[in-house]
Amino acid sequence: MILAAGRGERLRPLTDSLPKALIEVRGQSLLERHLRAMHAGGIRDVVINLGWLGATIRDRVGNGDAYGLRVDYSDEGENVLETGGGIFRALPMLGKEPFLVVNADVYTDMPFAEHVLPADAVGHLVLVDTPDYRRRGDFDLLDGVVKNAEDPTLTYSGVAIYRPEFFSNCEPGRFSIVPMLRRAADEGVLRGSHYKGLWADVGTPERLSMCNIENETE
Repeated sequence: MILAAGRGERLRPLTDSLPKALIEVRGQSLLERHLRAMHAGGIRDVVINLGWLGATIRDRVGNGDAYGLRVDYSDEGENVLETGGGIFRALPMLGKEPFLVVNADVYTDMPFAEHVLPADAVGHLVLVDTPDYRRRGDFDLLDGVVKNAEDPTLTYSGVAIYRPEFFSNCEPGRFSIVPMLRRAADEGVLRGSHYKGLWADVGTPERLSMCNIENETE
């Protein structure tokens, strides 16, 4: 699943007429970069949630044939449901096995490889080094187990794998997945890995410009 419903307020005015997921870095939209990476990783079925200017995404991606994928959509309309609510709404489309979730607004070269979840794990988070513009990280990682900490050193990348059962106690509506992740970390049922390659959160015009400048020098 690709989370692409957000308004992208911090990227205005770019996102006044273009969905955040279709912002381009070096001539390729973030969303289409993810789709091609998913195909390269062996994924064939993708769900994209839609919200702000969702029809533009649907028109660009279509049924996924151009990317070697089968793409379906979970259209939230004007009532964007945040991370937890958006995933929960799409669960009937995601099947009964663990599924990958990727935030559309991250720029990365990480391979979307399959992570095998232990029987006692509800999910797997890919963590990255905390960027300079953030005051603190999100989690720590100890022997592959995600932990809450007073001074966490790693940041959630926006890439994860979840079991559908992780959402079994949720109710329809708008809610963030963050409190669920915090509880799972406290309970020791959240696994993780530390990715040290290319990754950026393209959340502001400044970060977008930085991604383009850095790529021009490669």
